[in-house]
Amino acid sequence: MDTWIEMGLIPLLGGCLLDKLLGDPLWLPHPVVGFGKLIARCERRGNQGVHRKRNGALTAVVLILLVFLVSWCLLEGANRVHPWLKIILSVVAVFYCLAGKTLIDEVRRVFEAADISLEAGRKQVSRIVGRDTSALSDQEVRTAALETLAENLSDGVIAPLFWYFLLGVPGMLAYKMVNTLDSMIGYRNARYKDFGCWAARIDDVANYLPARLTALLMVLVSGRWSLLKFVAHYGRMHASPNSGYPEAALAGILNCRFGGPHEYFGETVYKPFIGSNPRPVNSDDMRRAICINRLAEGGMVLLMVAGYVWFWGNIIG
Repeated sequence: MDTWIEMGLIPLLGGCLLDKLLGDPLWLPHPVVGFGKLIARCERRGNQGVHRKRNGALTAVVLILLVFLVSWCLLEGANRVHPWLKIILSVVAVFYCLAGKTLIDEVRRVFEAADISLEAGRKQVSRIVGRDTSALSDQEVRTAALETLAENLSDGVIAPLFWYFLLGVPGMLAYKMVNTLDSMIGYRNARYKDFGCWAARIDDVANYLPARLTALLMVLVSGRWSLLKFVAHYGRMHASPNSGYPEAALAGILNCRFGGPHEYFGETVYKPFIGSNPRPVNSDDMRRAICINRLAEGGMVLLMVAGYVWFWGNIIG
């Protein structure tokens, strides 16, 4: 069997298939949980004194490199035992790094809960957003879910696949550490603004190309190339240098409006609106958005397969 099939395509396709079948079952231990515990321990020790920014930078860089090197060593050790052991471990790693099915399931549950009651919707959406949901209106609950669906298509699917294509499983796992660092300490509030600033900057760099690729794939699968100007205009208005692009793509596809003021840890953060049509969103929009997500993920996988075939056929072969 050709090396490019064994080491590239089998883990890619096998991991994607497992994600579609299983998602993130609660009974299964997840490496991101371990990442989170490690980050929390480092934060407790380093986020104090006068050198918080330096400590935060060291924490981020060391943890990212540690994940890359440890995973590389483990895979190479497995390969020495038997090549198929490395392949099996790689399939499992790709599965763990993808969040496509879980993301879609969670967003669908938000809309189902919101159809029952506002309080149920608020409680359900609090599982997938990092802001206060206790005062959200019904439309804000639904909009928050759709924003998360777009943003996490990049963070939870396209970006991990992007780094897998460039740097293999170690790069994919290192990216998950980058993303976990940002989600835990990459805030601009009083507690994290110094310690977490480097984690946030590294995440911005790691997601720069994947976020724009995500938006491009979403526009492509929607069949509406005219939305590229819309995405370019509204994407850069977001407070994040990356999140605005997939959100703008979905806002354009659905002809709705995202953004506006949000509550984070008791602080009101004012964000520009993305889109110009403040119409109500409903379950039909949710189903259409989920369809776009699935098509964009499929497009990314096909793009990677084509890339592997071209690379190994023209460069290696």
